[in-house]
Amino acid sequence: MKALLSAMVALSMASAAAAQSSDTAFLQAKDAAHVTGEQIFTHICQGCHMPDAKGAVGAGHYPALASNPKLASSAYPVVMLMHGRGGMPSFAFPLTDQQIADVVNYVRTHFGNHYTDALTAEQVKAFRPPPPKPEDAR
Repeated sequence: MKALLSAMVALSMASAAAAQSSDTAFLQAKDAAHVTGEQIFTHICQGCHMPDAKGAVGAGHYPALASNPKLASSAYPVVMLMHGRGGMPSFAFPLTDQQIADVVNYVRTHFGNHYTDALTAEQVKAFRPPPPKPEDAR
């Protein structure tokens, strides 16, 4: 019985970790030029923000992206993606400027958001932090 309980706890923890993880590996598996904003949302964002983008509260707080007035400024989601905040990590280096523009444009035009002023990769570039130094990885 104890072994069964331990196995159930381990399975539950693994499932929770998988739901909270971001799958950036798909970026290397595809030609980056053919990855869409929707695919980036599906593989990276929805694990925390949920498939309907309504966010979640539980072990952490994952804000809703659906019908979010903060998305009126395209700079807001770019800064969040580039620099992270709270429990959200930075996605500045697994994602290119174009991929960030694509996912921001996708979220800003879906889930009850109707912000149609499309963001360009050139605009995203202005928010990109310098790459980490090798000694910072230690």
